[in-house]
Amino acid sequence: MNNRTNVKEIMPVELASELRALLAAAEKILSDEGASPTQSGVAALRERFEAAQEQMGALYTDAKAKVVIGAKAADRTIRDHPYQSLAVALGAGVLLGVLIGRRSGS
Repeated sequence: MNNRTNVKEIMPVELASELRALLAAAEKILSDEGASPTQSGVAALRERFEAAQEQMGALYTDAKAKVVIGAKAADRTIRDHPYQSLAVALGAGVLLGVLIGRRSGS
């Protein structure tokens, strides 16, 4: 299921940090008033941006797969234990109602 060949494993926090660094580098190149952006500088930024796009796509694909797996597991559990699921939902609703009622009553 893991079809990433040229995208290294990266955590979302690391990717966000890389995107901030990429944005800072782009701003620095564009803010140099006296000098025009060089082709090599722009090409390097474009390459980094494309790599970040690939990593974001990989993270999205992984997250989507995990959400689908979780939803299927929840559906299976609810279908296997309908009364227990209903009791849990009722209990969570009552607890949430009490908490909201306390907060708005204060």
